[in-house]
Amino acid sequence: MTETVYLGRILTMAHPLWAEALLVRDGRIAAVGSREEVLAQTSPAARRIDLADSVLLPAFIDPHSHFSACANGLLQVSLDEAASFSEVEETIRAYIERNRVPAGKWVLGRGYDHNRLAEQAHPTRELLDKAAPNNPVLLQHQSGHVGVANTAALELLGITPDTPSPEGGRIEVEDGRLTGYLEENAFIQALQKAPMPTPQELADAFDRAQTLYAGYGIATVQEGMFTRQLAPLYKGLLLGRLRLDLVGYADFADAGALKREFAAHVGRYHQRFKLGGYKIFLDGSPQGRTAWMLEEYPGSGGYRGYPTLPDETVRRALAASADEGMQLLAHCNGDAAAEQYVSAAEQVAKDRPALQTMRPVMVHAQLATASQLERMAKVGMMPSFFVAHVWHWGDVHIRNFGPARAAQISQAGTARRLGLPFTFHQDAPVIPPDMLETVWCAAVRRTRAGVVLGEDQRIPVLDALRAVTANAACQYFEEADKGTLEAGKRADLVQLSADPLSVPPDELKAIRVLRTVKDGEDIFNIVD
Repeated sequence: MTETVYLGRILTMAHPLWAEALLVRDGRIAAVGSREEVLAQTSPAARRIDLADSVLLPAFIDPHSHFSACANGLLQVSLDEAASFSEVEETIRAYIERNRVPAGKWVLGRGYDHNRLAEQAHPTRELLDKAAPNNPVLLQHQSGHVGVANTAALELLGITPDTPSPEGGRIEVEDGRLTGYLEENAFIQALQKAPMPTPQELADAFDRAQTLYAGYGIATVQEGMFTRQLAPLYKGLLLGRLRLDLVGYADFADAGALKREFAAHVGRYHQRFKLGGYKIFLDGSPQGRTAWMLEEYPGSGGYRGYPTLPDETVRRALAASADEGMQLLAHCNGDAAAEQYVSAAEQVAKDRPALQTMRPVMVHAQLATASQLERMAKVGMMPSFFVAHVWHWGDVHIRNFGPARAAQISQAGTARRLGLPFTFHQDAPVIPPDMLETVWCAAVRRTRAGVVLGEDQRIPVLDALRAVTANAACQYFEEADKGTLEAGKRADLVQLSADPLSVPPDELKAIRVLRTVKDGEDIFNIVD
């Protein structure tokens, strides 16, 4: 038997909200309450941790990200800081030289954002040819939905000016020539064809990715699009080396095969991996102007973005969710995509009331309207808001949609007033899985330019914390085991340098994660 007792300020996220002590025994919370009553149940040999000025909370739960992509991103050229075409070129060239990348080997990059480049445009094929004349190059936009390839990459991918754009995607051709720009399904297909790193490179990257998440206080993570291409990786490499709980959502197109191949993981953790349900994409990204909207983008001549799946496929996925007891997650950014998902859920629920018990999730829900959120509550649907968009792309949304529409992105305030449970996520590797930054974004809703975007959508810090603890556990059907600090639950804990409920909201981002605990064991620790 192993015991650890924590003494100090403990934010339980339950009732009562605060406790003075918490006892962990063999990976579970054995007692939580006053110092006197908890110490009475603690053995003399127990490890004692005095929290001093720090605070203990339930470990954060990641409601949506792409774990493998986050790991792979650690092996790619990071263009997060590039501010111009010349810096994109210099960063790629320096990466090739520093890593001694041989001629002919693929170079993958991530994190550029045309909205932040001086040219206000995507890098061109010619620019990438100049940066890497001897290597195929494929760059992924920070949104994850679009990207750019150089000439060598396009040739190896078999893309020519005559190649038809796939449904729900676009291969850009100007004056009969490829620009290198690939959008939505065209880019996703190209990315899937790019060669994988070596097994040892991947093993190291996955270990580093787990440390990254743990360093942000997260003990449960998500594989937000579990595809057939990832199956061999999981079978041969990942399972058996996980320190975090990992929930995968199978690409609905491959759902049957993945369920059979990972039968031991369906609906339950085995080797720390659980197949939690299915995933579909209904549109693109608002900052990339591919989100599917009910009204046109201002000044676009009628352009509203576009869908990626027909209505029948969405209804079929929801029906399968209800019939098979598998939760469905749908990527919806624009209000037209949100309407497609909510309408389909309403139709399916008429014949399959079990759908409401499956807690279908609308991932991102960026521009879902107040009336759509109200209808979501009636079909048991949960929104998972990418609320950090307010800081990272709020100014871009103002340009793309105008101030009034932009102010209504990620309507957490509306959801709170409706009593609709919601969660927050970062869609890593789109941005780092920084839960405290997200809590700050939800509380202050300030853009990089200092604009308060949707003051009526601000929420109290306590509700923002619930979105990444108790509500997130509920999204995963794990509220009996995680999300609050109560006796009998798993000892998934995070120790913070300060109390997020007592500091001014603007200081939330300065709070540090000191320790992350998974099932009673430290998986991140900068204290001891």
